[in-house]
Amino acid sequence: MSKIAAVTMVGALALTGCGSNSGGGGGGGSSSSGGSASEDVCKSKTDGDGPKIGLAYDVGGRGDQSFNDSAYAGLEKAVEDLDATCVEANAQTDDNDTTRAERLRTLAEGGVNPVIAVGYLYSPAAAKVAPEYPDVDFAVIDGYASTIATDATNLADLTFAENEGSYLVGVAAALESKSGKIGFVGGVDGELIQKFEAGYVAGAKSVKPDIDIAIQYLTQDQADAATGYENPSGGKAAAEAMYQDGADVVYHAAGKSGLGVFQAAAAAGDGNWAIGVDSDQYLTAPKDQQPRILTSMLKRIDTAVLEAGKAVQDDSWKSGFVTYDLKSDGVGYSTSGGFVDDLKTQIDEAADQIKSGEVTVPAKPEN
Repeated sequence: MSKIAAVTMVGALALTGCGSNSGGGGGGGSSSSGGSASEDVCKSKTDGDGPKIGLAYDVGGRGDQSFNDSAYAGLEKAVEDLDATCVEANAQTDDNDTTRAERLRTLAEGGVNPVIAVGYLYSPAAAKVAPEYPDVDFAVIDGYASTIATDATNLADLTFAENEGSYLVGVAAALESKSGKIGFVGGVDGELIQKFEAGYVAGAKSVKPDIDIAIQYLTQDQADAATGYENPSGGKAAAEAMYQDGADVVYHAAGKSGLGVFQAAAAAGDGNWAIGVDSDQYLTAPKDQQPRILTSMLKRIDTAVLEAGKAVQDDSWKSGFVTYDLKSDGVGYSTSGGFVDDLKTQIDEAADQIKSGEVTVPAKPEN
């Protein structure tokens, strides 16, 4: 397994997505995985009898066809199932803990409940703001806020077993690879994205112990989220290098930067594949890229958002960590396009081994 030094940002970064109370944004011409710009539920549904949900997006915003869009899909489901209404707030590339805290305060003071922050970067801000609004429930996707504000009964961290879902697509990658070399492109080199790497590597090696795996992160700076997650040109450059070096399957965990991985896969042509993340990215990819998307690791952020809304509606809020794993259908893999149909039996066998406890998936890379 080879690990390549993080690359620098290539090209200009553009903010996309929606601002507070605004409509959908860019990102390959698509909005969420569950709707389009003409079906903006946060604009069209303003008088629901259910909870009013506030969603603070991560860098990249709605339109990233991945992490943020999966959260928005949960809003859409909440509008449909809970008669909810919603308010959205967009992140900025120069955010810090102070600006994130102000964003959460603005949502709380606007009468929403719950306030859901998308991404671990909101953890310090949520830990500071939640005690100020004890009658409002706060949740952080991938967060650790409850380890800071340990006495806050209105604060939850919604986490996922990304390593388990990544194990499954690692199995798929190894089974599909003809060259015996695959790749992984990560956004920010930190504990969260390392879970994706660790699971992917373990899954691939469970099929082919001697498989060669190239690993590259777009940045090692924890504060540089834009380079990691909003950098399609950087993702493309990283994947292009891997394909040129013989890899024929590349998995990304890099938010909007992963759109560049799909571009590289399409340019590499037949026999080369990309693997998406968070949502079923085959469904939102351009038609010329769809034939190159083998599968996607599904991280059910949409389910977490919907269940947070339900918890407020039912007065059943739970503070602390709530984990969505393979057994609870919190992670998984997609089958759109039919490219893993002949691999499905072996992937599902791996899933059963994880669910039964026969296989424990590592959460950290070996080195």
